[in-house]
Amino acid sequence: MITTDIAIVGAGPVGLFAIFEAGLLKMRCHLIDYLPQIGGQLSEIYPRKPIYDIPGYPSVLAQELVDNLKKQAEPFKPGYTLGERIETLEKRGERDFVLTTNLGTVIESKVVVIAGGLGCFEPRKPEVGGLEKFENGKGINYMILDPEKYRGQKMIIAGGGDSALDWAIFLSEVCSELVLVHRSESFRGAPDSVNKVMKLAEEGKIKLLLNTTIASVNGNEKLESVELENIKTKDKQSFSTDHLIPLFGLSPKLGPIENWGLNLDKNAIEVNTDDYSTNVSGIYAIGDINTYTNKLKLILCGFHEAALMSHSAYKYMNPGIKYTMKYTTVQGVNQF
Repeated sequence: MITTDIAIVGAGPVGLFAIFEAGLLKMRCHLIDYLPQIGGQLSEIYPRKPIYDIPGYPSVLAQELVDNLKKQAEPFKPGYTLGERIETLEKRGERDFVLTTNLGTVIESKVVVIAGGLGCFEPRKPEVGGLEKFENGKGINYMILDPEKYRGQKMIIAGGGDSALDWAIFLSEVCSELVLVHRSESFRGAPDSVNKVMKLAEEGKIKLLLNTTIASVNGNEKLESVELENIKTKDKQSFSTDHLIPLFGLSPKLGPIENWGLNLDKNAIEVNTDDYSTNVSGIYAIGDINTYTNKLKLILCGFHEAALMSHSAYKYMNPGIKYTMKYTTVQGVNQF
């Protein structure tokens, strides 16, 4: 069991900054995210996109902001559970929570902070029958957690964004055979990545199929082959493979959060703007996942919410103990 002061559900920029704000108050944090890396949407969807409204940065790349937030949080020694989703949340007694992930990891905390952005991101799946038969370790996955798992294996990657391109480049040196399938002739990813993929195809290190979609998946106990169809000619080809990784992006859903007894407004959590607490004592919601009058879904607003939440969480955890706020210019950043 993992024990912490604050369990933060969501490792996006607001969740990362909450580590820093909580750390200034000597509260330790543990972050849980369904994605295999920290950064939320910034890392998964648009890592190379410039952001212009972060104070002090006329322009900063999304991934650079994530990297800086992680570095800022490091003195407070946060813990991370990545690639797992919180399935259940229970309140034990008056002041403790127990969270359990889909893989059985148990986290005990005094406070829960939901910083899940737009919710729990779930993969967009191709409209192909029978996918579920080969999910859960039987050949079809929608994200890559451990690249070494695929060493010497045959793989088909489907998609045309940064994630598909980056993994095709990386896994070209890991897999015995790799096919990249894209339904268009142009890619949505970075031009440099596109050029690298084209060069790998020219050198015969990967097979690149454009204007092509997944027609069917086949196998017995595990995935054995994938049938691909050319959109223009309607010609079909069957490829023997060990793995199919469709990388079509992610769609936000509240997921299990819907069952945690929180007041919801559509797909957002209602909060008290005094401290961004929810209707359940000890649970807070910050960032894009919460809602209130005049809510602005901006990263900098989430940073403000994280600061107020942290001071309220300190009072919740330490009833009757007076805290006098000191500026970091006075006290610095004291490590644990």
